[in-house]
Amino acid sequence: MQNIDLMNLAGFCRNCLSKWYRAAAEERGEELDYEQAREIIYGMPYREWKDQHQQEASKAQLDDYAARNDRLGIT
Repeated sequence: MQNIDLMNLAGFCRNCLSKWYRAAAEERGEELDYEQAREIIYGMPYREWKDQHQQEASKAQLDDYAARNDRLGIT
């Protein structure tokens, strides 16, 4: 599943999860940088995942994203 699909369905994506994971680790006194957190969430280095799986967002996906943000008042 593409990150934009996650954003449209759930309001967050794997990158959001990575940021939350990193923050939770830091709250527990563990050092974890953003790239390490993304590797945990994606199951491989982000660049590798992106090269293998990320596709250009379609017009429909972008339109859904914009409509969702409009409904929520997000600019």
